[in-house]
Amino acid sequence: MSTAGIFISIMAALVVGAMSPGPSFVVVSRIAISRSRLDGLAAAVGMGVGGVVFAGLALAGLTALLSEFEWLYILLKVAGGAYLVYIAVNIWKGAARPLEVSNAVRDRRAPARSFLTALLTQLSNPKTIIVYASLFAALLPRSVPLDLIVALPLGVFAVEAGWYSIVALVFSARHPRRLYLHAKGWIDRVAGAVMGGLGLRLILSGLSLR
Repeated sequence: MSTAGIFISIMAALVVGAMSPGPSFVVVSRIAISRSRLDGLAAAVGMGVGGVVFAGLALAGLTALLSEFEWLYILLKVAGGAYLVYIAVNIWKGAARPLEVSNAVRDRRAPARSFLTALLTQLSNPKTIIVYASLFAALLPRSVPLDLIVALPLGVFAVEAGWYSIVALVFSARHPRRLYLHAKGWIDRVAGAVMGGLGLRLILSGLSLR
């Protein structure tokens, strides 16, 4: 397979993976709908940066370290799950508080916080690096050309940030936001429950490896 064919195959698989529902989707959609479009796009960039970190680690072969030291992989899964549960608790606790959208938009620090929240959410699931490593191992040649080493992180960023930018633009539109403001309590509790469930699942899956 040509270099271009390998790149396209990996990107196609990553697009399907990025579009599957998970904690990243919950975080970006909620940030976009409850804060501002700029916050949502900042969160999308955070997801892209997180994807690049994992892709870089996979290309560097650090997944072998996680395979050799299983306790480290377990620790990362439990810690990541705990972080998702922490986010879930905060969302649930804030469900009853009214939202002042205008204040959120004027806060210049909000996009940076949204970026960091999304980045940490992306990095909270070490299973992602295994997915990247599996794809790379299955599709990359034994000797990876330099152009692929450069192109893959850029492609990963484009896929992750691109998809979540679409999510942010859709959920920050006027109609979704109006629906959110009318049903904030229920929506936040559902989002918190989903996020908490994903976090607990990650913790339990890590502990089951012991």
